[in-house]
Amino acid sequence: MTQVVKEQDIWNQFLEFAKKSCSEMEYYNWLEPIKVTEISEEKLVLEVPNIFVKEYLIDNYLDDLKQFLPQNNGSAIEVEFVIAQTAPKKAAPVQPGQQPKKQQAYQCQLNQLYTFENFIEGPSNQFVKSAAIGVAYRPGKSFNPLFIHGGVGLGKTHLLHGIGHYIQKTFKKLTTHCITTEAFINELVNSLRNKSIDKWKKFYRNVDVLLVDDIQFLQNRLNFEEEFCNTFEALINQNKQIVITSDKPPSQLKLSERMIARMEWGLVAHIEVPELETRVAIIQHKAQIKGIQISNDVAFFIADHIYSNVRQLEGAINRLSAFAKLMRTPITIDLAENLLKEFIDVIPQSKVSIDNILKTVATVFNVKISDIKGESRLKNIALARQVAMFLAKELMNESLIQIAASFGGKTHSTLLHAWKKISKQITEDTQLKRQVDMVKKNLQ
Repeated sequence: MTQVVKEQDIWNQFLEFAKKSCSEMEYYNWLEPIKVTEISEEKLVLEVPNIFVKEYLIDNYLDDLKQFLPQNNGSAIEVEFVIAQTAPKKAAPVQPGQQPKKQQAYQCQLNQLYTFENFIEGPSNQFVKSAAIGVAYRPGKSFNPLFIHGGVGLGKTHLLHGIGHYIQKTFKKLTTHCITTEAFINELVNSLRNKSIDKWKKFYRNVDVLLVDDIQFLQNRLNFEEEFCNTFEALINQNKQIVITSDKPPSQLKLSERMIARMEWGLVAHIEVPELETRVAIIQHKAQIKGIQISNDVAFFIADHIYSNVRQLEGAINRLSAFAKLMRTPITIDLAENLLKEFIDVIPQSKVSIDNILKTVATVFNVKISDIKGESRLKNIALARQVAMFLAKELMNESLIQIAASFGGKTHSTLLHAWKKISKQITEDTQLKRQVDMVKKNLQ
C-alpha cells in the first residue's frame, strides 16, 4: 500500500511541475487523461488515450518526467506507453413514447453580417470576390480547392462566410461547415479524449462544403496536419468543395510538401490592401450601417491615414459613431483626427530614411521587411523590393552604392535595374501606381 502511494506521489509531483509550464487547456487536453498503470525499479507504464497524447508527452515532457523517476543503476527507468482500449458505448434505452435524440452535429457558425452583399468590392479584391462567388454558385465544380490569402483584416473571413451563407440559402440539401483551424484542432483533441474519433471522422469525411479559416495555425503541428490532409483528400476525391484562408500563400507556410501541393491544386487568390477609393466606400458603408453621416472630406481623411487594415477602419467608425451620438455633434476632420490618434498611421515629418521606406512598403505590399532585404524571388516580395529601391532612389540624396547596400548588400546596378523597371511599370499598371503613390503619401 505504501509503495502504491509513493508511486502515485511521484506522478502527482510531475503533474504539479508540468501544470506550471503549460496552459490550463493544454493540461486538461494532454496531461490529465494519462494514467499510471505500473511503476517499478525497471519501468513506468503510462496509459494514454491515443497516439497524439503519447507523442505530445514524448516531445514536450519526457526528459522532465525522467528526472522525477527513481534511478536504476544510475540511469532513469524505462518509460512505456500503452494505448487505452476503446469500449463501445451502449445506447441509452428509449422509453415508450419517447423519440430517440438525434446526435448533435458539429456547429457551423456564420457571421450574419459577412455576406456578399455587405462586401465592398474594388480593384484590390475584385478577382478574389469573383472567385468566391464562382465557388458559391457551383460548389465542387469551379475552383476546388479555393485558397484565399492576404494580410489581417482585408476581408478573407468575410468572403469565407459569404460563401457559406449563399450555399446554405441556395443549396439546402448540402451540408456546409465553416470552422477556424484552432477550433478544428480543439474538436479533434476532444474527440480523441472522449473516444469519439470515429464520429468526428464520419462527420468531416461527409460534409459537402468545408470552409476553413486561418490555416496558418496548422503549422508545426504534424499530427493534426496529417489528419487535416486525410480529410482534405477524402473530400476532394468526392468532388466536395473546400475553401481555405491564410495570411500567407501555401508556398510560404511551414507545412509538409504533401499539404502544400494539395492546397495548390485549385485556385490560389491573393486579396490585397484596398486602394483609397475602396477604403472610402468601406467607410461610407460602415457609417450608413451605424446610422451616422460622414462627409466625403472626412471619409477621405480617414481613408488616407488608415490604409492597411479594414478592421481598423471599422473600429474608427465605431468610435466616431459612439462619440457623435453621445455628444450630439457632427463629425469633422478635426474631430476625427483627435479621436482616431491611435488608429492613424503616421510617419514623422522627418528626412525620408531607408527604414521608413521599408516599413511603409512592407505594410502596403503585405510582406515582411526581412523578406524585402532578403534573397527571396517570390513575385510579390521581388516586386515590393523593387518598389522600395525605386522610392529610395527617387526620394533620397544618398549615393546609389549606399542605398543599394541598405538592401541586404545589393549592388548599385541592381538598384538601377529596379528603378528602370518600376519607372516603366507604373506608367502601364494603374494598380501598381496606386500602391506606389500610397507609399509616397504615407512617407510625407
